[in-house]
Amino acid sequence: MKDRVTGKRVLIVDDESDVLDALADLLSMCNVTRASTFEQAKEQLENHPFDIAVLDIMGVDGYELLEIAIKKKVIALMVTAHALSPEHTVTSFRKGAAFFVPKEEMGKIEIFLNDVLEAKEEGHNLWGRWLDRLDGYYVKRFGPEWKDHNKDFWENVTLHA
Repeated sequence: MKDRVTGKRVLIVDDESDVLDALADLLSMCNVTRASTFEQAKEQLENHPFDIAVLDIMGVDGYELLEIAIKKKVIALMVTAHALSPEHTVTSFRKGAAFFVPKEEMGKIEIFLNDVLEAKEEGHNLWGRWLDRLDGYYVKRFGPEWKDHNKDFWENVTLHA
């Protein structure tokens, strides 16, 4: 796999310092800026250039930060523990997130970022690799019918992957 992550300017946002520490370590090949509040993250997004934003959903109003990131043309990934559900996954995609990462899978963040950057570079659906990477996790977590509630959505994602 080609390394598309090294040197990228990445904003990481979470209200838990241990999560910020872990993400900073996992993304040590990037130019990482940390924010632990909505206000800090908003100021960073509005005043500094970033390639990628890794946004927690709860605690820092991640969906509002997602809107700002999209306006600034920053690729945004949502990371969550408390908002982990098929519904939040769909909401994140519909609001423009490039990927949705359960915090338990955060150790693979470099792989996920490479997937997103590769898809963007090649003009593919940014969520195409998401199902490849996380469908098994969701089956274990939510059961084999986890996509049924949003069946049309997931079929559409699969068709355009």
